[in-house]
Amino acid sequence: MTTGSPKPSSKKPSSSKPLPNPVFFTDRDLGHLLPETLRERGLTVERHDDHFGPLTPDVEWLEEVGRKGWVALSHNKQIRYNSEERDMVMRARVPLFLLIGKHSHPVLAQNLIQTIPKLLRFLGTHRPPFIARIYRAREDLFFAGAPGRVQLWLSHQDWLGRKRP
Repeated sequence: MTTGSPKPSSKKPSSSKPLPNPVFFTDRDLGHLLPETLRERGLTVERHDDHFGPLTPDVEWLEEVGRKGWVALSHNKQIRYNSEERDMVMRARVPLFLLIGKHSHPVLAQNLIQTIPKLLRFLGTHRPPFIARIYRAREDLFFAGAPGRVQLWLSHQDWLGRKRP
């Protein structure tokens, strides 16, 4: 695994807005290593266990994350399919990024570090609420330091279209 800082991207964001400086909230399923790795890289991170008990329902922490304006990171892709949780993401105006793949916490952490520039550009061009997925680059590219891919999964507009009056 590459342990150095990711190379700065030469691509400019498609928006003239400055890149955000978000507070990241890590869901309990991401453990302790991932938030610590992000903090070591200078990012502001709030861990689930520092604010909530282990049995706190996702709808409760999602509501609080939205109220505080934090960016949520999770490995629980079922949130999109659970109507209560998905609806809370949208009602609480949460920007939620799901780390996709059956990877170890060290690999998830490294992929996130390598993908942070893309994630920040995404935040600069997409208004919350939304659910986006973060994929790891192909293995050979990942271990060479390549960033993953950030893809919108559910926008607020798409969610509104699914809702019935």
